[in-house]
Amino acid sequence: MENKKRTLQKMPPLKIGNVEMPNPLVLAPMAGVTDLPFRVLCKEQGAGLICMEMVSAKAILYKNKNTEDLMTIDPGEHPVSLQLFGSDSEILGQIAAEIEERPFDILDFNMGCPVPKVVNNGEGSALMKDPHLVRKIVTSMVKAVKKPVTVKIRKGFNEESANAVEIAKILEDCGVAAIAVHGRTRAQFYSGKADWDIIRRVKEAVSIPVIGNGDVTDAASAEALVEQTGCDGIMIGRGAEGNPWIFKQILHYMETGETLARPTQHEVKEMMLRHARMQVEYKGGAIGIREMRKHVAWYTAGFPHSAKLRAAINQVESLQALEQMLNEWERG
Repeated sequence: MENKKRTLQKMPPLKIGNVEMPNPLVLAPMAGVTDLPFRVLCKEQGAGLICMEMVSAKAILYKNKNTEDLMTIDPGEHPVSLQLFGSDSEILGQIAAEIEERPFDILDFNMGCPVPKVVNNGEGSALMKDPHLVRKIVTSMVKAVKKPVTVKIRKGFNEESANAVEIAKILEDCGVAAIAVHGRTRAQFYSGKADWDIIRRVKEAVSIPVIGNGDVTDAASAEALVEQTGCDGIMIGRGAEGNPWIFKQILHYMETGETLARPTQHEVKEMMLRHARMQVEYKGGAIGIREMRKHVAWYTAGFPHSAKLRAAINQVESLQALEQMLNEWERG
């Protein structure tokens, strides 16, 4: 099949409905990670499509203030995808219509989140168990808006019910513009190896764009994913944590066939400080620094003296203190 012969260098730009991306690289939606500052950094490094943190449809309905913050979009992010989650088809259709005038380009629906508090409410990846409800929800959302609707799914809820192909066919029939497939079951969470074969099978089963997700950490793994699945887009999640450069590295490989060197310790330090300043500006000093701690652990993994830094980072409560600590880390 021709799709299976696709290589990274030959991938065309991704198009979802009437929205054209400059390239097929997608920043995955990650709760607590893909907030506005991190998205801006990934966009600057070349991400073709930026996905926001998932937002509860019910929280929007009840005018939750924190949810309003989650939906803030920087003008430089476009194209950008806003992701809803929930399980009530009427509420999801209603909220989709209410928020359509907001400045996002694509409306995504979450069927992949594995965390218990979401799954126990029948939301996220729990929906993989209920194809009938999936059809109701997605039909409601597609009918409610003119913007393209996409859905992120998993391989299945567990290995015994690996029904991604069945769900994908339902989604296509409902009018979804693209599907992102994470090659793990809900039972796996983020452990083990992603099953790229399920992504290939979904790609062969539907005619709309399929975005592959799982275990892409560099240009070589992106190339392998495309060769094995024929996918139309590459979604990068944990591979971008502490590494917004991954988009630049993969794009460079797509254009030249060459592998870029990883950033130097100084470049990493400068990116961390810029990220921290943006966090503080966007969220305030206390919250911004607190949320920056996990990013520092990701950024510094693999560098000398990083274990000591990570052990001390939880004591940092100001931007000035963080800058001092990072300068000491760089000096060794």
